[in-house]
Amino acid sequence: MIKIVPTTPYQDQKPGTSGLRKKVPVFQQPNYAENFIQSIFDSLDGYQGKTLVIGGDGRFYNREVIQTAIKMAAANGFGKVMVGQGGILSTPAASHIIRKYKAFGGIILSASHNPGGPTEDFGIKYNIGNGGPAPEKITDAIYVRSKVIDAYKIANIPDINLDRIGSQSIAGMTVSVIDPVEDYANLMESLFDFPAIRNLLNLGFRIVFDAMHAVTGPYAKEIFENRLGAPLGSVRNFVPLPDFGGHHPDPNLVHAKELYDEMMGDNAPGFGAASDGDGDRNLILGEGIFVTPSDSLAILAANANLAPGYSSGISGIARSMPTSQAADRVAARLGVNMFETPTGWKFFGNLLDEDLVTICGEESAGTGSSHVREKDGLWAVLLWLNILAVRGESVADIVRQHWATYGRNYYSRHDYEEVDAAAANSLIEALRNRLDTLPGTMIGHLKVTAADDFAYHDKIDGSVSKNQGIRILFEGGSRIVFRLSGTGTSGATLRVYIERYEEDCMKHDLDTQEALADLIAAAESIADIRSRTGRDTPSVIT
Repeated sequence: MIKIVPTTPYQDQKPGTSGLRKKVPVFQQPNYAENFIQSIFDSLDGYQGKTLVIGGDGRFYNREVIQTAIKMAAANGFGKVMVGQGGILSTPAASHIIRKYKAFGGIILSASHNPGGPTEDFGIKYNIGNGGPAPEKITDAIYVRSKVIDAYKIANIPDINLDRIGSQSIAGMTVSVIDPVEDYANLMESLFDFPAIRNLLNLGFRIVFDAMHAVTGPYAKEIFENRLGAPLGSVRNFVPLPDFGGHHPDPNLVHAKELYDEMMGDNAPGFGAASDGDGDRNLILGEGIFVTPSDSLAILAANANLAPGYSSGISGIARSMPTSQAADRVAARLGVNMFETPTGWKFFGNLLDEDLVTICGEESAGTGSSHVREKDGLWAVLLWLNILAVRGESVADIVRQHWATYGRNYYSRHDYEEVDAAAANSLIEALRNRLDTLPGTMIGHLKVTAADDFAYHDKIDGSVSKNQGIRILFEGGSRIVFRLSGTGTSGATLRVYIERYEEDCMKHDLDTQEALADLIAAAESIADIRSRTGRDTPSVIT
């Protein structure tokens, strides 16, 4: 019943910041997914007889790889697999299931906000027992193993019925198909003041949530419409589709433009939100206002005590290095810990496990807390609704009051997508070679005070992560950050982050790109983006 299948290694299975992501046809190569899954198991110790959680975002090829992963888990000696009905589990829900049921770990099949379909993106990520993404020491070991693997183990059994909730035994292992929504929805109800939010909605406050035909659809329907009583139709595009309806499931101003236009138009709802392919990112909109992810992190941290689950306060805040420094000002005023980490949620895990921080965020629309070990789109939406219900003010009023209290961090990210990888790497290397000469130089009227390649020293496990992004710091606190994203599957994505702090309330209503114009020009001058990439403008500006 257990087959040992000879195989030939692939040399391109190096996990990025969120697991291994490639185009579907790459994963469909003979033994490609099997090699990577076996490499995961071969890099772990002590899982015999333990529980493995498996689920995904419903994208194309999700069901096929789930069947493979179940059969390989049985062959490798796991005692139990818990899998979401229909193969569905949002990333934060999977993290919660791992933690609640004390599973050994989990395999999450997703490429997050990337498009899905027969020629689009697919991904496999391993999460450890705390519910969070595997740290670099494990992903490095997986990659090393993948380059030399010569066989994998798989149970020779029929496919499991993923659509029927219940348990069965296969090859000596229990497979439990579970409701993917219930445990997560119950967790949300324990953290937030559902009666207060329900009352807000009963008073006629209108909300709209765009699930983008991705994984949060079933969760949002249950929470917003069934439990909170939002009118039918408040949750849109709620049926997960293998190709996300032909759209890009990224909740930004480009790919959620229809929602954005509605919120900026006449008779807009009071609150609009969206989440991405696997449910870990969020877009927050109020009537006539877009809340940047960096501002959202700061505002949520400043008001978290209004939610029952955080009524005693927070222990600290952590943000990824490219995220704006707005949250730093909140941490300073609250007198709590503040940590700056590399991009990638895995870097927050140790801080959360040691209770050094409670709320974490990344500028790429990811926000979350200690309730799980992943960023969580619906959690951020619910905390916003909790704050709105308690304060009785509009999104715009809350944002402007926050700026008046803390000052405004004008902030923008310019993405140059699918750039030639060699050109992108050359640009970063050229910047790296100039770091020692930049301090003291003038770029227009801006004086460079410091320049470095960010390195993170983990205070808990002593690990060091180098080359995490080029930082150019200017007199007065402005900064530009250059880094290559690890979430794409084609070419390279160059991300340029631009930030300026403005304390003067009279200057808080400027257009963001105009407020950052001199820094945007400085970024071009420093990095020669046009000549090195051939791009005149970014693909996406957020």
